[in-house]
Amino acid sequence: MKKGFIYILTIIAAGQLGSCKKWLDLKPQDGIVGDKFWQTKEQVESAVTGIYASMMGSTNNDRALTEYFFIWGEGRGDMVTPAFRASQDEQDMVNLNMLATNSFVNWRSFYQSINYCNTVIAGAPAVLQRDNTYTQEQLNRGIAEAKTLRALLYFYLVRSFGDVPLKLTATQSDQDLIVVGKSSKDSVLQQIVADLKSAEPDLPLTYNNANKDKGRVTRYTAEAILADVYLWMEKYTDCVTQCDKIINSGNFGLVTGDNFFFSIFYNGNSAESIFELQYDAQKLNPFFSMHVPASKRWGAAAHIGEQVYGIDLVNTVPQVDKRGDKASFRGTDFTIWKYVGADNTGDVMRSLEQSYAHWIFYRYAEILLMKAEAINQLDQPLEASRLVKTIRNRANALELKPMDSTNKSAMTAFILEERQREFAFEGKRWYDVLRTSKRNNYIDMSSMLAMAAISIPADRQQVAFGKLKDKNSHYLPIYYTEIQTNKLLEQNPFYK
Repeated sequence: MKKGFIYILTIIAAGQLGSCKKWLDLKPQDGIVGDKFWQTKEQVESAVTGIYASMMGSTNNDRALTEYFFIWGEGRGDMVTPAFRASQDEQDMVNLNMLATNSFVNWRSFYQSINYCNTVIAGAPAVLQRDNTYTQEQLNRGIAEAKTLRALLYFYLVRSFGDVPLKLTATQSDQDLIVVGKSSKDSVLQQIVADLKSAEPDLPLTYNNANKDKGRVTRYTAEAILADVYLWMEKYTDCVTQCDKIINSGNFGLVTGDNFFFSIFYNGNSAESIFELQYDAQKLNPFFSMHVPASKRWGAAAHIGEQVYGIDLVNTVPQVDKRGDKASFRGTDFTIWKYVGADNTGDVMRSLEQSYAHWIFYRYAEILLMKAEAINQLDQPLEASRLVKTIRNRANALELKPMDSTNKSAMTAFILEERQREFAFEGKRWYDVLRTSKRNNYIDMSSMLAMAAISIPADRQQVAFGKLKDKNSHYLPIYYTEIQTNKLLEQNPFYK
């Protein structure tokens, strides 16, 4: 039963957590919620694990959240292009022809996962009295994990839709079903910050297991999300503070040498990783059918080889950016290689059974670039340039244009371009350009318009430019069924 966007919870139980290659050994089952469920610490652990599981694959016949993460972050950007199997909904997203009937604006799976978080927060405390082996520390950690994941999901929603419903209580039965209107962007962001600040001290620095440390929320995860949120909110000093916590920990570093592709993208859980969803042979990701040439829905945009990463026409042995051809994409056919490649030569592709590339939320390179962006906005372009050079030196990047470390505006543009190279196809491009464009109350929208000039066909560009100049168009419409079933919801202004 569904009313509006709220769902009756079914817990996704998980199997053993310590026996398999990845920390999350998924064997999902439906469970019963309520007093009969919240009896033991194992049930709490199962419920927390269920949150991660729900993000990796839908339980309501919807697409996995990771597919939304990719499409929301890349579909309206200039790094991808729709391929021959792209749906009309995907084509419309690329062309900024968004309608409330577009299936990719359906947020129901996000709110289902949020409800799993709310249910853990509401139900877990009772176990402290029912299971004498369950400790306060374990309870605090479980709630902190749920709050951190809830904050992450709301951060995606608020950046994608603007004002959204803010639901912090659990729906566990028909009696709990209520309809909720939208909350303002600012109030949602304030709740995200509150959740992360509350969770941070109760999260472990380590689970004493390398795969768990990358695939499960740690204190560093909360700090990375909080840094990203502060950057979005233009609270640059606070962003730097969070970045420095991770930098000064000494627990992360950039992957160097020829292991860049294998370590970060093929194997996953690299020394650079902070938080990533742990797909494996038991739980495959949704990217095989999206990106392999035989059924490709999305490909790399044709301009990125030359214009984003560059081509060395000077040296006898050409200099090559390690992040470009045969790492992020394959230049021969513009396949998005990060998710389907099996080597760094561009020759060997994963089979369907090997489609378990992780979804990376945060890695150390982003912490350095977030700090660079923040301190540049604090009028320290020289210091920002030093962080950017660290990233570029690791990548063996080509100098497509000089980096002006004396000019804040020039460094702003350079950092945005460096993020484009570093995080290609990792679901960040649209959000990066929107964050840059909306800064200081949209004082400069040049990066947004430049992106559209690349991604949208020439005969549609003027219409697109007109849309983009209305800042309400930067947020997605609310899916039509949500408007029909929840009378408290109002359609986003641009789509009325």
